[in-house]
Amino acid sequence: MLPVRGRNGRAVRRVRILGTRTAWTPVGDGEFFCPDCGGDRNYQRLSGRRRFTVFGVPVLPRGTAAPVVRCAACQGHFGADALDHPTTTRFSAMLRDGVHTVALAVLSAGGTASRTALETAAGAVRAAGLADCSEEQLAALVEALHADTGRVYEEQPSVTGLAIELHEALDPLAPHLAPAGRESILLTGARIALADGPYTPAERDTLATVGAALTLCSDDVTRLLAEARTPS
Repeated sequence: MLPVRGRNGRAVRRVRILGTRTAWTPVGDGEFFCPDCGGDRNYQRLSGRRRFTVFGVPVLPRGTAAPVVRCAACQGHFGADALDHPTTTRFSAMLRDGVHTVALAVLSAGGTASRTALETAAGAVRAAGLADCSEEQLAALVEALHADTGRVYEEQPSVTGLAIELHEALDPLAPHLAPAGRESILLTGARIALADGPYTPAERDTLATVGAALTLCSDDVTRLLAEARTPS
């Protein structure tokens, strides 16, 4: 940069001789959670080409720039990994589906003969966002699950089948939950299991699978299952 001097000999501004400029081209758009705005916003995904400049004029290519995401509201630029964070709407749906799957898995392990367990499960699912969930709907879904796998309530549930469903629902959710949030989901399942009496072996196995899907260590799972048995 060279100084530009006025009549009195003092530098009044500087002129940049050489520099680099990035030209951005939109290559996609959508909705994302903007870290700066703190909410769901529209975005443009941009690819960039860098050029050397002389006195601000692009003259020579300097390769490509890493793609960025530009918020349509605040105009902030973020790395492409910003799209890995779910939108608020998507996160709410993931949480709702996760709690619903945990409730079904625990009821499948313990059976639906207890009205108290069904009421506890339905209350938890409604609190998670499925406002129209009823005890009858849950019972019908568990019955369909058993019929689909050729089981009856007296038999031990298919651990493999339940594990797959739980991991499909909870694996994408767990990275976006604080430890307290992951523990809360496990405690919800534990309280459903305890609504009709002590844990059965099948319920413990199911809750252990829930804990693993939520990336909780076995010691934490044991602690939380004991904590759920203590009246608040």
